[in-house]
Amino acid sequence: MASYHLQVKTVKRSAGRSATAAAAYRAAERIDCAREGRVHDYTRKGGVEEAFIVAPDGAPDWAQERDALWNAVEAKETRVNSVTAREWEIALPAELSPNERRELAHDFASGLVERYGVAADVAIHAPHREGDDRNHHAHILTTTRSLGAEGFGAKTRVLDAAKTGGPEIEIMRGTWAELQNRALERAGERERVDHRSLEVQRGDALERGDELAAEALDRAP
Repeated sequence: MASYHLQVKTVKRSAGRSATAAAAYRAAERIDCAREGRVHDYTRKGGVEEAFIVAPDGAPDWAQERDALWNAVEAKETRVNSVTAREWEIALPAELSPNERRELAHDFASGLVERYGVAADVAIHAPHREGDDRNHHAHILTTTRSLGAEGFGAKTRVLDAAKTGGPEIEIMRGTWAELQNRALERAGERERVDHRSLEVQRGDALERGDELAAEALDRAP
């Protein structure tokens, strides 16, 4: 059955991480990081079905080149504790075809680009050989600054601030659920996902008098 998963993480220099390394690993490519003076080569890594970049309209041509994009990100940030990228990890429904999963991941990435003005680097991964063969998923790395014709601009403070970050991510969690359900409906599937906690879903079922649904939701996540 279709399951919901969206997790948001950050790539922080204070944790010894770089956007160039993160992008190279997720896309299974090689990126020479000018700031670090290191080569991040993951071309032998398997499991990556496809990787592509979604950038705002009017962004420079180099934004479509993974090496150039993430080196520009690293060059723009000067602080030792900078957050250089944000990762949105999403589960893709196994009920969909590869093309449908690709379109779904692209749609969500495009929504992030439109809402925040950032560039999004999408890597679609196949299920791990040792794990659940339904675990199709994607890693979407987004820049933490808006990207325009002249290059990178302001930080996406709405996602960084304590008061607005949580609500913004909750909005995108709802958006992701809606996009999945539309895709499942188009594919003729009856399964649907819900981004809300089991507790909230159970309360909603009780309010509408559906005790059977409430009982089924009375379980561990």
